Amino acid sequence: MTQENTLSVNPNPTTDDKVVLEITGLTKFFGGLRAVHNFDVTIQEGELVGLIGPNGAGKTTIFNMITGLYSVSAGDIKFKGQSIVGMEPHAITQLGIARTFQNIRLFPNLTVLDNVRIAYHPHAGYNMVESILRTGRFGSREKELTDQALDFLAVFGLQDRYNEIASSLPYGEQRKLEIARALAAEPKLLLLDEPAAGMNPGEVIELMDLIHFIRDKFKLTIFLIEHQMRVVMGICEWITVMDFGEIIARGTPREIQNDPKVIEAYLGKGAVVGARAEVT
Repeated sequence: MTQENTLSVNPNPTTDDKVVLEITGLTKFFGGLRAVHNFDVTIQEGELVGLIGPNGAGKTTIFNMITGLYSVSAGDIKFKGQSIVGMEPHAITQLGIARTFQNIRLFPNLTVLDNVRIAYHPHAGYNMVESILRTGRFGSREKELTDQALDFLAVFGLQDRYNEIASSLPYGEQRKLEIARALAAEPKLLLLDEPAAGMNPGEVIELMDLIHFIRDKFKLTIFLIEHQMRVVMGICEWITVMDFGEIIARGTPREIQNDPKVIEAYLGKGAVVGARAEVT
């Protein structure tokens, strides 16, 4: 496949009112090291888009810039038409972007329920004085939030473990809890950073079904980083491939798995086309 084909635009027609995330010319330097160069992507409402590449390609750096954890050296990031470059992470979350992390970041000493309840606080609807005085408004709203969190846990099959300490859950269920907490923030765009990391084959299959389910149930747009190609090729509709901080290919799963540049990035120079099974 030629470079012209692999870097072609998304075949789905793009309209401004359907664009959720638009990144143009995104670049990041750490001192004299260029980690990301001239990255761009346009993701439309409801799409499930993958971002792949070897370790150190710059994938998580892009997620960190989208969510305000890293500053942007150059370029722009627009969420629903609004530039979010320079905004604080909490403000970006309130706009409607939530994420999970490569390494699970739960509150390990809190209960499963409280891990989800925390995500509701920006939408609590009461002020500090009401919370200190424990007013009727505070009490009724807290009950509503607890009921919502329990309903949310039921979606992920965690309702019976609501009172357990988060760190006591099996690894796969901790991943589910992290996704549940991210969704409790009521996002429109969900960023998943290697959600299948550390999962066994059975958990991976369950995760693939779960991602499709939550995309449809919560009407989400999902941007996914994942090293397990079975997941990426199995659920993503559109994939961007990075190597050394730059885009080397973009296309459908079928186009990507047959792209010589992608095979070379994963397997090294001299890799035969027949070796693409290692990528798929």
